Amino acid sequence: MTEATILAFAVVAFIGIATPGPTVLLALSNGSRFGVRRAIPGMCGAVLSDFVLIGAAALGLGALLAASEFWFNVVKWIGVGYLAFLGVALLRSSGSAAAALDRKSYSADVAAADIFARCFFVAATNPKGYLFFSAFLPQFIDLARPQFAQYATLAIVFATIDFVVMFAYASFGSQAAKFLRSTASIWLDRLCGGVFLALAGAMAVYRRATN
Repeated sequence: MTEATILAFAVVAFIGIATPGPTVLLALSNGSRFGVRRAIPGMCGAVLSDFVLIGAAALGLGALLAASEFWFNVVKWIGVGYLAFLGVALLRSSGSAAAALDRKSYSADVAAADIFARCFFVAATNPKGYLFFSAFLPQFIDLARPQFAQYATLAIVFATIDFVVMFAYASFGSQAAKFLRSTASIWLDRLCGGVFLALAGAMAVYRRATN
């Protein structure tokens, strides 16, 4: 794998990651609610999911989901349910700006493990992620060379970019919470909640490609 190949992968990966999706929206929401430091466990959960998805793609799980409608639907509906759950929770939120005035006591009510697990499961239960990596990664793999090291390299590059982008979103959310009034912050949470419900709806109608 050449440096040019890695650079091309990094550019494409950055464009895909920076486009708002479930994990970066959670980073934004966690940053506004808990501050950047408390949002880091969520970023780590999302990064772990990157390694899981890429590892699964390397082992052929993406191909299994593409071939099996049953297992595709199992993963899909778990993801739909979880995204919908998060969406409803954010819609019912009382806002983050008021809590930001006393963020230390507010964040203590939410365990780091919960933030970690929430972000991990959002990505790990999305079947489109497995299909995406299964179709996307092989384009950067040199079949004439050992593949494990190449997949590991791409996973590290992708996870690093993902963490940096999520950190930026969390930082923006944290700074925004300092300036938003309580009412505006409630609508920020509701906006994120609405997006999660829309993503859940989009995933619900998503169909496995068939030949």
